[in-house]
Amino acid sequence: MDSLSELINLLNSNDKKLFKQFLKRKNKRTDVKNLQLLDLIETDDIIGLNKLYNSEKNNDAYHALRKRLQDNLLLFLSQKTFESSHSDTHDALRLVVVGRFLLENDVVKVAFKCLDKAERLAEDLEQFNLLNELLLLKLQYAHLPGTEDLEALTTRFMQNQLLMQREAKLNMAYAFLRQELQEIQLKGKIVNLTTLMLTTIRKYKISAQDLMTYKSIYQILFIANEYAAIQQNYGLIEHYINRTNQFMQGQVHKKQSYLFYHISILYFLANFHLRRKNFAGSTSYLQEMMDLMATDNRYYTLFYLRHQLLTALNLFFTGFATDAISLLQESLSNTKHRSKPEDIEDLRICIVMFLALCNDQRSLKQLTLLTRTDAWYEKKMGMLWTIRKNLMEILVHAQFSNTELAMSRLNSFRRRYKKYLLKTSEDRVLLFLKLVEKYLLKPDVVFDEVFRKTVFRLLDEVGNNDIFTLSFITWLIARWEKKTAYKVALTHLQNNNDSQ
Repeated sequence: MDSLSELINLLNSNDKKLFKQFLKRKNKRTDVKNLQLLDLIETDDIIGLNKLYNSEKNNDAYHALRKRLQDNLLLFLSQKTFESSHSDTHDALRLVVVGRFLLENDVVKVAFKCLDKAERLAEDLEQFNLLNELLLLKLQYAHLPGTEDLEALTTRFMQNQLLMQREAKLNMAYAFLRQELQEIQLKGKIVNLTTLMLTTIRKYKISAQDLMTYKSIYQILFIANEYAAIQQNYGLIEHYINRTNQFMQGQVHKKQSYLFYHISILYFLANFHLRRKNFAGSTSYLQEMMDLMATDNRYYTLFYLRHQLLTALNLFFTGFATDAISLLQESLSNTKHRSKPEDIEDLRICIVMFLALCNDQRSLKQLTLLTRTDAWYEKKMGMLWTIRKNLMEILVHAQFSNTELAMSRLNSFRRRYKKYLLKTSEDRVLLFLKLVEKYLLKPDVVFDEVFRKTVFRLLDEVGNNDIFTLSFITWLIARWEKKTAYKVALTHLQNNNDSQ
């Protein structure tokens, strides 16, 4: 999809009407074709697009028209975002803009009242860059009568400079860690998380105190959560979870301005406890998360699907499969225009897994709704997610006797991912795939003692203790136990809990 189409897809039907009105107001001539181009892109009319300019010589004119339409759309979106946003950050920014205008027009007293209010908001929100611009503006007009003491103003400006530098260091460290995650995810780089964190903190000269903020805790947890997902071992990040709990307990007054980070942290904590099979702990954090989401519609919309996903997983792995499936189906039916595609794909693949483990043929139909390319999934969802999706596709087709299709998918999977799996030392995936292949070629092999022992050895490996990995292995066990994989998975989860 080209960038212009992506931008148009951000508009709902009302936005499109407003944008067309915006274009009509800007059009000075009657022969401008931007409205016609917009209609053709909306309806995906390729023939109409080709006829927009009759001659190939007008190819440059067509691309110039697209460029102008995109520029106008960006201008429209910027104005709409600025006008419609009711966040405190935008309120502060609006006050700075008004304050600057008033100062330029010699309305000094009201201007400084606007700037004072903006400063209080920006300080509360820790918007250090905005504070920097605002304080520079105050300094620029500090010579006027009745303004603030220059010395006090300078002191605040210098203090804010230090805070800006601290935030810059934290952002550079976060960017570096994200880049390292990409190396681990896509290129199989071997990294110890604790060593990586300590090296990064020293590299960017970050103090322990700098790390004790909602934003930095969120960033650390994001990195830790991604690392644990790649390693499929959430025990590796327990140290960071404990530090997070200590930080959260020390926050007596939880500011509304930190709501995004607070909800995100609760999400990571809920996910950690889910993956560690502490379903009660996970559910408790999800309830706290929902309570906060309910206080702000923006964050309710943003986190809704992610919250529903973890809620459904908790229900499913505690024996409430029907409720879990219904919850996800209802959540998908309630998806908003602005729901992230990644969140939607997460729910779709989860429904496929739930239905397949319950031996429900509806999983075949749900599988067809995962329509994007592997390249898209790798980029947006990550290699691990895409590998699981492909493995699930093989198992679902195998489960419902589409043997040839399952073998075809298995061979395609091996061609695409074998080199990556060997590079990342994920031999266990290739071993699992080999067992599935043996079953496809000769279903009765599941009754062979050697085959069963190999499967049980996979189950006993520490790295295969994750609930998703467990689900794949129990699918093989279900072949000879003549039960649904779901019942086998619940039995193993119960046995693990009893032995702890």
